[in-house]
This record gives sequence, structure tokens and C-alpha cells, in this order.
Amino acid sequence: MTLGTILATIAALSALGYLFFCAKEASALRSFLKTISVALLGLAAWMAGAPMLLVLALLLCALGDFFLSREGEGAFMAGVGAFAAGHLVYVVLFLGLEESVLARLFGLPNALFALLILVVGAAMMRILAPKAGELKFAVLAYIPIILSMGLAALSIEATGALLWILPAALAFMVSDIVLAFETFVLAEDHWLRRWTPYAVWPLYWGAQGGFFLAFS
Repeated sequence: MTLGTILATIAALSALGYLFFCAKEASALRSFLKTISVALLGLAAWMAGAPMLLVLALLLCALGDFFLSREGEGAFMAGVGAFAAGHLVYVVLFLGLEESVLARLFGLPNALFALLILVVGAAMMRILAPKAGELKFAVLAYIPIILSMGLAALSIEATGALLWILPAALAFMVSDIVLAFETFVLAEDHWLRRWTPYAVWPLYWGAQGGFFLAFS
């Protein structure tokens, strides 16, 4: 077993461990588990000779995980910024592949998926804009970045390990959507809040794991 494989295994175990903390209050252990579960994927990807853009995207998302695991609006905004940067790096990574052809977005069935992504994005903007308060502009700027990652993933010919990219991108998008509704739409005492963390985390970390598998 290589060191990279060991690090990826520790990352997966850390992600599993965080599942028991994702609905709890902020703590040092909670932040550590959340951050290390993605940061170690970045380190494992680097050791496996994966594209540096993948390594950078994973580390930016790990940084976002750290900030979002803390309390306060400042930490939240820093987390959103780090994730926005991570999404954009993924877009550049995907579009830079030889297997990426933008014309695929205009042929069936990809055109239908692209239209669905755009419709969901428009619905999110309409729903979240009145709810986000002072964070409205940050939220509205973040949504197109999420959509661009999904559309970039659709442009890739799904061959070999690249098969992981589209489902991973879709899982990432769904995790962001659920988190946004948890943060801005659901009332503090809404019963769904008991379950949303357990939906967001597996979708999100599974997406990062899928990107890791696609390129490492």
C-alpha cells in the first residue's frame, strides 16, 4: 500500500468520523475532522501525480471546510470565498481536458441536463435572494459558479475513470443546494434541520472523493 493510498484511507475514515459531528456545535475536533478529510485527499492526489489543479481545488475546499466549521458571518463569508475559488479551479481543470468539448452541451441528452441545471439555478436565485439578507449578493454570485462546474462536467466524454466526474459534480451541486436551503430557507425549528447535515456531508465528501478517483 502506497503512502498516497494510506492518506486517502485516513481521509475517508476522517470523513466517516465527521459524520458523527456534522450536526453538533463548533469545536476544535469537529473542525479538524472536517478539514483533514479533504486536505488529505489533496495531499494524496499530489503524491499520486494527479493534476495540480485538482490538488489546488481540494485544498481550497478544505480551507472552505475549516471556515464553515467555525461560527460567525466572517467565517461563513471566508468559507464561501474559498469554495467559490475551488469551484472555479474545477471548471478550469475540466475544460482543460482533451475529453472536454463544449459542443456536447448542445446535443442530446446533455442539452436537457444543461437546461435542467440552468432552471435549478434560476429557481435557487429566485428563492434565496429574498432570504439571504446582507449576504444576498454573495449568494447570487456563488450560484453561477456552482452551475458552471456542472456544465463543465457535462462537456467531458465519460470514459475510463472520467466516468466519476459528472456524478461527483452533480453530488457537489446537490450538497450546495441542500446547504443553502438549510442556511437561508428552513426555520430554526424546522424538522428537516435534523437531517440536512447528514445529507450534505456524504454528498459533498463523496463528490470530492469522486474527483479524486477520476484523476488519481
